[in-house]
Amino acid sequence: MAHRSALINVMVSAVFKAARGLNRDFGEVEQLQVSRKGPADFVSTADTKAERTLFQELSRARPEVGFLMEERGAIEGKDKTKRWIVDPLDGTTNYLHGLPHWAVSVGFEERGEIMAAVIYDPAKDEMFWSEKGRGAYVDDKRLRVSSRQNLNESLLATGIPWQGRGGHAESQAEIAAFAPRVAGIRRYGAASLDLAYVAAGRFDGFWEDGLSAWDIAAGILLVREAGGMITEIDQGSRMLETGSVLATNTNLHDDMARVIREARKELKSKS
Repeated sequence: MAHRSALINVMVSAVFKAARGLNRDFGEVEQLQVSRKGPADFVSTADTKAERTLFQELSRARPEVGFLMEERGAIEGKDKTKRWIVDPLDGTTNYLHGLPHWAVSVGFEERGEIMAAVIYDPAKDEMFWSEKGRGAYVDDKRLRVSSRQNLNESLLATGIPWQGRGGHAESQAEIAAFAPRVAGIRRYGAASLDLAYVAAGRFDGFWEDGLSAWDIAAGILLVREAGGMITEIDQGSRMLETGSVLATNTNLHDDMARVIREARKELKSKS
């Protein structure tokens, strides 16, 4: 059995407690779909409640640590070198539509580096977790990224911009460039789980722009500790700042970056 440190146990306990409330509320979403009011306000309340639970539980366990949270924003702690990066409900649109693919994600950052990570998928009861230098796991099973070497064998994941968000042309160009080269492309709508699936070898690669730090903080460590490579799409290292992510194994990383770069160059030449 994989040994979980005191820090991971704190994170897992907080995430489980938040997930219990989200699961109870998720049971109501299907009924709300047919109501006149609709489920949006209800889901916003569920999201806020989960974030409050995480804030209370993590603050109680580590009162000196600050936060970066989706709803509350940045909260500075007494120890300015450490913070929790929290997404109480990643995959809100899935949740809103009663689709059981969403997660609670928490990363622990120290001096600008993610040191511990937990991503929990309540619908499938899968707990992904990792600590720097100690590997990545789902429950008690060690994770490794896939070993595929060729794009034509690979299953990739990405995000597609939604209404009101830019980058539609770029996204379409990139998908069009990959489609004839790969075994398949998926868009599941929860970046934290996309990264967890790369760590688990379920996806061979994932790329997306315009993400927030709380979407990817925990997943960055999972991929690295599972032996993968994760950078910005242009292969920089400021993912938490830019929200640009390319995650895969070391075999495919350069090939994926090249396809995206060429797709963007071609699109730019047409504009």
